[in-house]
Amino acid sequence: MVSTLAYLLLGSNLGDRPARLAQARRDLAATAGRIAAASSLYETAAWGVEDQPAFLNQVLAIETELDAPTLLAACLAAEQLQQRERLVRWAARTLDVDILLFGQEVIDSPHLTVPHPALQGRRFALVPLAEVAPQLVHPVLHRTVAELLASCPDMLEVRRL
Repeated sequence: MVSTLAYLLLGSNLGDRPARLAQARRDLAATAGRIAAASSLYETAAWGVEDQPAFLNQVLAIETELDAPTLLAACLAAEQLQQRERLVRWAARTLDVDILLFGQEVIDSPHLTVPHPALQGRRFALVPLAEVAPQLVHPVLHRTVAELLASCPDMLEVRRL
């Protein structure tokens, strides 16, 4: 099997956030592949719907033999194990797992867009991604993660725990 290095963003702003992210790491390692790197935990004010608790975020680099749609299914299953509800866009959530990058693939399907279409505009994703892969080149924008972070228009504070 061919292995792909994918980058996932974990987020939680309900309950015991560090424990939720730790459980997500265990669940994803069991179903999706080997975690090659994990960023520190970062706390950020909620984005989109701002009147809610702050998020903890973390980026994982995962070596996976899954294809991108199957990896997405594993991410959604990890969310469901923590009773994720999708009632309102950007609402508070127990766990959110996004595929930021899947190797150098560009995917645009009804259920999955990779690279994540909002990556370059969100500090809460770029800061932990830059910790684990600052020289990684975005396959569409052809700029490194460090360059994307340096020019990111989002000014929300992202605080390392």
